[in-house]
Amino acid sequence: MKNATLKGFLFAIIAASLWGISGTFGQFLFQQRNINVEWLITVRMLVSGFLLLMYAASQKQNNIFKIWYNKKDTAQLVLFSITGMLMVQYTYFAAIKHSNAATATVLQYAGPVLIAVYLAFKNKKIPRIIDFIAISFAVLGTFLLVTHGKVDSLNISTMALFLGLASAVALAIYTLQPIPLLQKYNSATVIGWGMLIGGLAFSFVKAPWTIEGIWDDKTYMYTAFIVVFGTLIPFYLYLTAVQIIGGQKSSLLASAEPLSATIIAILWLKVPFTPIDWLGSVLIISTIFLLSYEKKPKTKKVIV
Repeated sequence: MKNATLKGFLFAIIAASLWGISGTFGQFLFQQRNINVEWLITVRMLVSGFLLLMYAASQKQNNIFKIWYNKKDTAQLVLFSITGMLMVQYTYFAAIKHSNAATATVLQYAGPVLIAVYLAFKNKKIPRIIDFIAISFAVLGTFLLVTHGKVDSLNISTMALFLGLASAVALAIYTLQPIPLLQKYNSATVIGWGMLIGGLAFSFVKAPWTIEGIWDDKTYMYTAFIVVFGTLIPFYLYLTAVQIIGGQKSSLLASAEPLSATIIAILWLKVPFTPIDWLGSVLIISTIFLLSYEKKPKTKKVIV
C-alpha cells in the first residue's frame, strides 16, 4: 500500500514537472525559433490525442467509440474539447509567447480560485474564511506579478495579462466541465477524444502542414519533447496518480509545475525574476493549499 502511494506521489510530481519543462521549451521555440503557436497547438493535440486513444483502445473492455452513442454525451464531449481542452492549451502557450513560461504558468494557477468561487455560487454556499483569504492572496499575487507593485504600469504586456487570466478561466472550465463524462467513461478516452477533436478544430485555424520558423536539431527535439513528454506521458502519469492517491492530493502535487517552469526559465532562458515576482508567485501557488484545507470533524469522547 505504501509503495503504491509513493508511486502515485512520484507520478503526480513527474507529470507536473514535465508540464513545466514543456512550457519553457515552448517559450524557446516561440521566441528564438519563430515557431507558430497555433501550429504547435494543432500538432500537439492531434498527435497526443491519437496516441492516447490508441492506449485507451488497448485496454480490456474499453470501447472508445461508446461515448458517441449518446447524443448528450457527444455534445458535452465536443463542448469540452473546444472550451476546455483547446482553450486551456492555446491561452497558456499564447501567454508564454507574449511573456514567459514562468509568468504564464503562475497566472494559470489562479484557476483553482475561480473554481472555488464558481462552486460556492453553484452550491449556494457562503465561501469559508479561508476561501476569502485564498482569493485575496490570488488577487494580490497577480497584482505583484504583473505590476511589481506599481499601480500605474504593467510589468508584462496587456495581451500577456489577458491570455494568462484567460488560461486560468480555461483551466477552471477544463477541470469542471468534463466531470459527468469522466464518471461514465475511461479518462484516457475522454481526454484523447478531447485532444483529437480540439486539434481537428484548430486545424482550420492553422493547418498542421503549414510549417514555419527556423528548424534545426533543437527545434525538432523540443517540439518532439512537447508532444510526447509535455503532453502524452504527463497526462498518463497524472491520471494514474489520480487513480492511486485521488484528485485532491494529485492537484496539490501539480503545484510543482509553476515551480519547475520558473526555475528552468530563470536558469536556462535567463528570464529575470525579482524578489517581488517570487512573492507574487508564492501567494498565487499558496491558494491551492489553502483551498484544499478541510477542517477535520471533531471526534466525540466516549465516557466510560
